[in-house]
Amino acid sequence: MTVDQALAISLVIGALGLFAWGRWRYDLVALIALAAGLAMGVVPADQAFAGFGHPAVITVVAVLIVSRALTLSGAVDGLAKATLPTAGPVWLQVGALSIAVAMMSAFMNNVGALALIMPAAIAAAKKSERSPSLILMPIAFASMLGGMITLIGTPPNLLVAAYRAEAVGRPFAMFDFAPVGGVVAIVGIVFVALVGWRLIPRGARADPKDRFDIAGYVMEARLPDDSAHAGKSVGEIDALLEKDDVDALGIVRAKHEIPWSATWERVAGGDVLILEGTPDALKVAIDGLKLELPADDAPPAPHLESEEMSIVEAVVMPRALIDGLTAEEIRLRSRYDISLLAVARAGSRHRGRLKSFRFTAGDVLLLRGPTRQVNSAMSMLGLLPLASRGVGLGRPGRALAAVAITLTALVASALSLAPTAVCFLGAVIVLILSRCIRLGESYDAIDWPIVVLLGAMLPVGGALESTGATKFLADLFLSAGDRISPILMLALVLILTMTISDIVNNAATAVMMAPLAVGIARGLEVNPDGFLMAVAIGASCAFLTPIGHQNNTLVMGPGGYRFGDYWPMGLPLEIIVVATALPAILVIWPL
Repeated sequence: MTVDQALAISLVIGALGLFAWGRWRYDLVALIALAAGLAMGVVPADQAFAGFGHPAVITVVAVLIVSRALTLSGAVDGLAKATLPTAGPVWLQVGALSIAVAMMSAFMNNVGALALIMPAAIAAAKKSERSPSLILMPIAFASMLGGMITLIGTPPNLLVAAYRAEAVGRPFAMFDFAPVGGVVAIVGIVFVALVGWRLIPRGARADPKDRFDIAGYVMEARLPDDSAHAGKSVGEIDALLEKDDVDALGIVRAKHEIPWSATWERVAGGDVLILEGTPDALKVAIDGLKLELPADDAPPAPHLESEEMSIVEAVVMPRALIDGLTAEEIRLRSRYDISLLAVARAGSRHRGRLKSFRFTAGDVLLLRGPTRQVNSAMSMLGLLPLASRGVGLGRPGRALAAVAITLTALVASALSLAPTAVCFLGAVIVLILSRCIRLGESYDAIDWPIVVLLGAMLPVGGALESTGATKFLADLFLSAGDRISPILMLALVLILTMTISDIVNNAATAVMMAPLAVGIARGLEVNPDGFLMAVAIGASCAFLTPIGHQNNTLVMGPGGYRFGDYWPMGLPLEIIVVATALPAILVIWPL
């Protein structure tokens, strides 16, 4: 092993370790790895930023924009409404929802597909009086299974196809993944619908409808007519409440609410203050301000929800604006006029101070804000409302145009009329010109952390090839298993890729494993296509942990799952994937 090979291998191992550690976000880890590769000299300076112009990265960007256009046009909502059952046995609901989300994931970003289906799934579960936890994990897994079907279904497929173009001379085509990925998706969906949901731990099946029981935490209290605090500004009252760790949500005066963010407003005798805090803190604050409590037979917090003010439950999306921040840091109340009533993480309500609670993806928030602007505020913050949305939010007359443009790009790519990146870049231009999506919205649709991850990691993965480290590692594998048949080696590559993908971003997994898989195939003197297909399948199978894929993280809070709740269904599913994918690969892509 040469010095450069040792440096390249150590660089990749270090990057995988940082990805698995999870302390730093994966795009930052990718940039650190790229910088380290430059410093070590294994990544040439003139190739450092070549990854950002790679066709796979351009295709990912274009597909994200096309996905958003389909969503904004109402085309995807129409499909969802036509396929989603609102009643029936669990297996029927899980099966129908899984098929719908898998179909969407085959042709659009799977995080977006799950985000569209999830509110409807929760509504269907509540209507059937069953826990959403029985449905959310299965459809999250189904969204990953659906991504295996086409070239554009998931970034690992695009990366594997791009590496095949470098290694063999031609990439995988649009539907080359379908014979294997489609079979795996069908078998996997049958499993999650008929058996998988039954394996969800009973502890995770509790109905989370009482997760945000705010009785005792939100209270109304009247300021007496002769109160010494009458005439003080909202800011002054806020300072007094702050000492007792109590937040004021608003002032009710003459049956109308004045937002607490109106700091210039002055309180008056007879005003009703809506307060939030722990029961002990509320008692101290109410006694300190000498407020009057409602009669014992009065309904609790009758003004908390009205035509003017709404209470909504929402989940923090991956890479949301508020991810990693607190309500105080983003000035949730003063900037967005939104009050935070409660927070739940992994099914458990946070009982501490809400202002200093640091949000992360998958957290479920109970919010209160003006009815007219609460939805737009949540969109800006990166929150997904956990309530079913009606169809009709799309732009009239644009759905058919968006679908036609997308189908044209798919057909052009499938017939190899132009490279896939060119086909979908053309689709983006036509979608913008036809007003299916606005130019500003197209930039918002791009998942920039993924773009940075891919652009930075492609040169790092290339360092394995350019230094000869790939061949060294492949020879190491082959020497360790000199008596292992090519079929068993193919199985080992698939299982190894799946294992890494459970703790590392799937795109990074594909970047690392594709060169190694080709090196092993060449060492065995067999067709590398089967090994590349094993990497594509394995990189999409992150079923054991909530950190392996963004969709697992997204359902964790709404489903009330804990870290260890994924593997009871995920492990049998991964075994089934291996048992299904191996013979399919050997038939479609013989060694």
